[in-house]
Amino acid sequence: MKPQFDFEAGEILLFDKPFDWSSFDVVKKIRYLLKKKAGKEIKVGHAGTLDPYATGLLILCTGKATKKIEAIQAAEKEYTGIIQLGATTPSFDLETEPVQSFPTAHITQEEVQKVLKTFIGPQMQLAPAFSAKMINGKRAYELARKGKEVDLKPHAVIIYELEASLKEDFSLHFRVRCSKGTYIRTLANDIGKALHSGGYLSQLSRTAIGPYQLKDAWSIEAFIAMMQEE
Repeated sequence: MKPQFDFEAGEILLFDKPFDWSSFDVVKKIRYLLKKKAGKEIKVGHAGTLDPYATGLLILCTGKATKKIEAIQAAEKEYTGIIQLGATTPSFDLETEPVQSFPTAHITQEEVQKVLKTFIGPQMQLAPAFSAKMINGKRAYELARKGKEVDLKPHAVIIYELEASLKEDFSLHFRVRCSKGTYIRTLANDIGKALHSGGYLSQLSRTAIGPYQLKDAWSIEAFIAMMQEE
């Protein structure tokens, strides 16, 4: 049976953001579908950006439910992913190529567990230069991509849970539960440094925002198909 929605009165929609889509790409696509169906503009906004190279839970609010965006954004987040040890990239992920290599032979699962414990709890974190943070009216990544210096200030975050398993290729398969504003790319870079090596984020999926779960999310294709049903 087709679900019943009232997009103007307000809906909270869960999507599994595809790889290489920006969060705004998803908003734009859903806004277009709703306008086509309703014959008029319906307000749509997302509750927390995901980087283009990340996948997973992206929450969109429509109509009057856009008032709930701030509260949803403030909720705890959960992510799973892979940190590749032994190298760093300027963006701390795969948006840019590795530029430095580091030794990895000394890294053991025992050492990984010791290091992870030091990241649990409140801490100050620096956003990546290749981030959407605003600096004098411009996004940090716009300046970074032009090779300009990016002056970012540390901000407070909390890591509630962090676990990881070291694989033979010196990748760390991890799960983290954290506060709003935590940059997992920065965490990957910092873990690499703490292990006396380097690290960058090679894969990331957001699996939860507060009570909302990725397993309950629409794929873009399934939502389009549902909207096209009579």
